[in-house]
Amino acid sequence: MSVLSKEEAKKILDKVLSFSKAEECQVSLGGNISGNVRYARNTITTSGFNENINLNVSAKFGQRIGSASTNELDDASIEKCVRRAEELARLAPENPEAMPFLEQQTYLESQTYFESTARITPEYRASVAHEGISQAEQLGMTAAGFFEDGVTFSALANSKGLFAYNQSTGLEFTLTVRTNDGTGSGYAVKDYNDVTKFRPKEDSEIAVRKAELSRNPRAIEPGKYTVILEPAALVSDEGLLNNLVFSLGARAADEGRSFFSKKGGGNKIGEKIIDERLNIYSDPTHPEIPAQTWQGDGLARERIWWFKNGVLQNLVYDRYWASQKGVKPIAFPSGVIIDGTSATVEDLIKDTKKGILVTRLWYIRSVDPQTLLYTGLTRDGTFYIENGKIQHAIKNMRFNESPIIMLNNLDALGKPERLNGNLVPPMRIRDFTFTSLSDAV
Repeated sequence: MSVLSKEEAKKILDKVLSFSKAEECQVSLGGNISGNVRYARNTITTSGFNENINLNVSAKFGQRIGSASTNELDDASIEKCVRRAEELARLAPENPEAMPFLEQQTYLESQTYFESTARITPEYRASVAHEGISQAEQLGMTAAGFFEDGVTFSALANSKGLFAYNQSTGLEFTLTVRTNDGTGSGYAVKDYNDVTKFRPKEDSEIAVRKAELSRNPRAIEPGKYTVILEPAALVSDEGLLNNLVFSLGARAADEGRSFFSKKGGGNKIGEKIIDERLNIYSDPTHPEIPAQTWQGDGLARERIWWFKNGVLQNLVYDRYWASQKGVKPIAFPSGVIIDGTSATVEDLIKDTKKGILVTRLWYIRSVDPQTLLYTGLTRDGTFYIENGKIQHAIKNMRFNESPIIMLNNLDALGKPERLNGNLVPPMRIRDFTFTSLSDAV
């Protein structure tokens, strides 16, 4: 069994710790059961099922740490793994930044497990694929998508009395639909803990509709445009706001290596950084994006403000850097939440005199870490707006933009949507910089 209950996990972790001869020992145990379906060219290509479990042991002698892992949980294999971790610890050089393992922590409660998702069947996965394929075929288009669901658990214990456990469910859905003349492409993406919130028919329709609208795109001159960025352009696997969140490290800021470094030393906590209408925070207990309430080393995740009325409130402090600065450590967020309004993307379009609707961005790369300047391309549905209506599809373009500049050019916010474990609204941005055309669809 690859997903263990809290009691089953604790029993194994206690056994591992009983074998330890190290000064300190920390053990993590995790596993998952997942299923998936992949489809391309309007045909299911693979249907997969996966079970996995892994035990990791970290042994500590002073400032020396060694780690070993195994996926065999009989007594002999466990003891062998513990001995190997201790052997490696004795051979390892001293790590001057190694911190003592944490004592027992208090964690928030978050509902991350839903029986509805745990009971997803292969037949349900096939029905998700059927929705995209059938809708695309009816309009002479080609669908390619991926749907995956699973149950996971994570447990952590150490020789100082810490124990943490979490069990969660989740699903991820992506669909790309291409027109058969090769000129148009549409895209949809969703993720949930609870499958009852997922609407495969409606979500497949989004990709199909965008593909149909994006036929025969026209070229427009690069330059500065008002843009409406859908959530997939902000926080999908490649999104501009992802890069902003990843840069919230206190150490890099304090050492003068990031945008959040203050001239003359220190960081910009307390300074206004972005538009005052923006409130960005994280909360692992939020019912729309529930998450594990502790990170890998056992540090608790809490409700944290990152920006309030545009002012930087906090940065991520790992335990070592927090100890050097005499502050409380702050865990990296599991996802971010941005307050918005009740406006839909359609409402934002209706209120746009001239602009561009961007479905998603991809191939984003850093240009200048100090200013958070990035470059990338639009993809899978880019449209020209005039007088409150989409007029026609346009060819994709390369952009050069910083999320900091972008969030200071905020024009309007829409209704927040869940995406990639975040809850963010579509945004209308002034003076977004496009630098060149791309012939890619």
